[in-house]
Amino acid sequence: MRKELAPPFDAGELLPDPTGLELRRLSKDLVVCVCGVGKVNAALAAQRLIDRFAPTELWNAGVAGCFTDLPAGTLVAVTHCVQHDLDVFGDPPGLVPVLERVELPCACAEQTLARLTSAGFRAVPGVAASGDWFGRDLERAAHIRDHFGALVCDMEAAAAAQVCLRSGVPFRSVKCVSDHLFHPSQYEEYQANLPAAVATLNRALAAAMDI
Repeated sequence: MRKELAPPFDAGELLPDPTGLELRRLSKDLVVCVCGVGKVNAALAAQRLIDRFAPTELWNAGVAGCFTDLPAGTLVAVTHCVQHDLDVFGDPPGLVPVLERVELPCACAEQTLARLTSAGFRAVPGVAASGDWFGRDLERAAHIRDHFGALVCDMEAAAAAQVCLRSGVPFRSVKCVSDHLFHPSQYEEYQANLPAAVATLNRALAAAMDI
């Protein structure tokens, strides 16, 4: 989302694009994209970035709901992604057709985690479960957590990971906890924590990418 963009990633030259994506060139080697909410938007953005810029790596970053009691502001270096809302009759939940796998790996997750922690940020490894769903259903959230072993839940990472895996582009993802899926006032918690989570996420991402 546009509101997840903060310094230093909200600067740079705006690049026009016929798909309507917000693209910013921060340097010769770095382009920032605001993809919009949801898996289709994330997949479109990932493919567009690959086709137009041929990146050596694609990073996904954003705030996320947490399935455990990790403090808000904790960073998650995502180890792999799953699509919790992909359920094709006869297949195991989350199985991605064509790829025929549930787990969509992230590249260099240990390195990403080490960079975050060495820069002084509170960070842990974990699985990101993605779906077109803002988690306000405690029973469903518990099922996703238990079935997929997920630590955080978002709406984009797994879709971008799927595109990158099929295109042979290394994919990394960093999430910042903004709310908790078991919290009785989750949306209010999200709203209250969002500004600080966004600031932390962008500072940490800059450190991890050595910007």
